Amino acid sequence: MNTIICYRLRLSPKLLLYSFPKPSFSFSTTTSDSVSFTISYLTNTCGFTPEAALKLSKRLRFNTAQKPDSVISFFQTHGFSAPQIHCILSKCPELMVYDPTRTLFPKFHFLASKGVSASGVVSIVTRNPRFLCRSLENYIFPTFQLLRRFFPSNLRALAVFASCPYVIGNCHLASNVERLLDAGVAHVGIRYLLKTRSFVLCSNLRTLVEEVKLLGFNPLKVTFAVALEAKSAVSKPIWDAKVDVLKKWGWSEDEVLLAFRKQPKMMLCSMEKLDAVTGFWVDRLGWDRSTLIAYPSLFQFSLEKRLVPRALVLQHLLSRGLVKKDASFVTPFVKSDEGFLKKYVRSFKEETPWLLELYQKGQGAS
Repeated sequence: MNTIICYRLRLSPKLLLYSFPKPSFSFSTTTSDSVSFTISYLTNTCGFTPEAALKLSKRLRFNTAQKPDSVISFFQTHGFSAPQIHCILSKCPELMVYDPTRTLFPKFHFLASKGVSASGVVSIVTRNPRFLCRSLENYIFPTFQLLRRFFPSNLRALAVFASCPYVIGNCHLASNVERLLDAGVAHVGIRYLLKTRSFVLCSNLRTLVEEVKLLGFNPLKVTFAVALEAKSAVSKPIWDAKVDVLKKWGWSEDEVLLAFRKQPKMMLCSMEKLDAVTGFWVDRLGWDRSTLIAYPSLFQFSLEKRLVPRALVLQHLLSRGLVKKDASFVTPFVKSDEGFLKKYVRSFKEETPWLLELYQKGQGAS
């Protein structure tokens, strides 16, 4: 099935609040009229635009309203609203030719048997109905069993494939999990990837696992999984381009790798973000890049909302000799907003009005 086409289909805005009629099983049409009937049903009953219905009719066709009516009726019976049914059919229109009793109901029963409430089933299916197209025995249940090894409850395991249905039955998932376990990767690292970056486990990790190990990452720490994420998400040309951006500001390749080992997520930042943060730090503030190398987590912060306003305050405090630029100089940037204001603005009573003005000016600079 063509996933890209499914997700590009659009519902007609005027039918977003459409209420589905009661199923009309008696209506039928001849085979020669199946295309026009399908298009008519998709537009008049399901709310697809004529263009989307025409495109869909080339791979989805029915001669009577019986199957799609029964699917719509099934969803209505299980508590789905008309807008939710519209949403499901726009994401996964092929469901309209499925047998609800044989294909859909077993998956609903599976979710309920694992502790998902009726409203939870509605939420999961509406968000990602595509998993309903997969075999319960061959794909859904084996994937759930694998996920359950790394999550403390059924609901947490279900949340993963509910939010990322493409993991169900993926040909790389099981082998990648075993590969990571064989490499000594801790459960917490695998759980991180399954929960937040499952796409990494759906690609071929054979060479990446060895590459990350050679870079010196400890498999027992979550940073190993984060490094895998970065190496998987960033192609070599883009990686090299990001290194060149940092080199422009005086970084050596060894310094880039040193910073990457400390915080792998830095290489998930865009080239523009790497350039802007380094430029602000080195060029505008006149501060040494060594702090960025030692604390690359600074790249994760918003330049406009955090780095600029706080740096302006710190510059003023430094000029007045009220703070020192020592090894703990990164601390002001990692504090919460309230924590920063309390320690670096309000604690200097005589300077507070000016410091607040600088802080707000920095925020407005965005």
